[in-house]
Amino acid sequence: MKLKKLQTKRINDILFILWAGGAALLSYSLVYALRKPYTAAAFDGIDFFGIDYKVAVTMIQILGYLIAKFFGIKIISELKKESRFKFFIGSVLLAEGSLVLFGLIPTPFNVIAMFLNGLSLGCMWGVIFSYLEGRRVTDLLVSLLGVSMLIASGTSKSVGLFALNELSIDPFWMPALIGGIAIPFLVLMAYALKKLPAPTKEDIELRTERVTLNADQRKALFRRYSPIFILLFIANLLLLVLRDVKEDFLVNIIDMSAHSSWLFAQVDSVVTFIILALFALLTIFRNNFHVIIGLLGLVVISCMVMGYVSYNHETLQLSTTTWLFIQSLTLYISYLAFQTIFFERFIACFKVKGNVGFFIVIIDFIGYLGTVLFLLVKGILHRGTQTNWFDFYNDIAFLISGFCVILFTAAAYLLVKEYKYSVAGKQSVAEVEGEIQPSIL
Repeated sequence: MKLKKLQTKRINDILFILWAGGAALLSYSLVYALRKPYTAAAFDGIDFFGIDYKVAVTMIQILGYLIAKFFGIKIISELKKESRFKFFIGSVLLAEGSLVLFGLIPTPFNVIAMFLNGLSLGCMWGVIFSYLEGRRVTDLLVSLLGVSMLIASGTSKSVGLFALNELSIDPFWMPALIGGIAIPFLVLMAYALKKLPAPTKEDIELRTERVTLNADQRKALFRRYSPIFILLFIANLLLLVLRDVKEDFLVNIIDMSAHSSWLFAQVDSVVTFIILALFALLTIFRNNFHVIIGLLGLVVISCMVMGYVSYNHETLQLSTTTWLFIQSLTLYISYLAFQTIFFERFIACFKVKGNVGFFIVIIDFIGYLGTVLFLLVKGILHRGTQTNWFDFYNDIAFLISGFCVILFTAAAYLLVKEYKYSVAGKQSVAEVEGEIQPSIL
């Protein structure tokens, strides 16, 4: 009888992972269809008051995204579960409307439409994540959500290139066309997430109950762990700037004339499976502290590899595909660790009263603020000049990876001290954390 109950439980877990994880993966992949297809276009020969047009479009979209993240610190922290579905649907419809305006408004003034696009989609990650957090299987669920970013990033650019090159779609109408196809599927995925059951009693015992946070509670939480948070937030700012440069200007960084339109999708598919496998391995650990330290170790190693390849790219003479694979793998391991598992386990480890959305919105807000300022300064300094995007990317990747190694190592040191302090007040380590256990599956 016991064995039968255990088998039933495992089957239910697998079905739930397929349902929740699949809906989350498809949801955010489709959000990218509303946000990133324009990056497939080079927009050569167009400027926005002296600034490269594509830099201007990217910067203005991220500015809208940034403002959404700022208000999202409050919105996501306080968003009640009964309001998620309406917020989801309203956001994607507004995003599609902005893409229609991008096609309707004359160039270069249509860049304003991309501000509305960024504003409408800035809180989507936090909303989708809120359906998944605080469960026994959250590590797997948010890993699937995280890799959706990778799948969608490459696919959206490849689909955009296919629409431009093979279907001869106007580059200003191409984003609206792709977004319009995605909308019905997004509504369906939103409904699937809405119908997910609430976390069980066992989920709450293992991962801590997730609650909303008012302004005073948010301030108190930040003050409590401020040295650790500051280090992590600065490092994530740098990673997000690098990720945005790579994702938004990849067709400028790489000469695509000798490659298939589907190169990005192919490379990102392989990277996706590797990262998903790495993160899935973490589900065998119930000890939350071991997981967050292990993640930081993995991130530090990734940054070291990224910096080495970026600095020595001329000596190594890697093929375009190999270079892109290494850059994508190392960058996304580092970036996604904090967009998925880290803060989920941090809350569980230190019994924090709050929710993961609060942390993710903050690191995104800080990161996108850095991206806007970075692109603004670049646009002004390089005004009227041609940028060698490949060399430019490798230079900043080397510098950022070096800083991140230092910041993440310091954060790991402080986390060890914090954990020892929290354990010191207990009768035994077991009262704070469970030991390594077999996978819940």
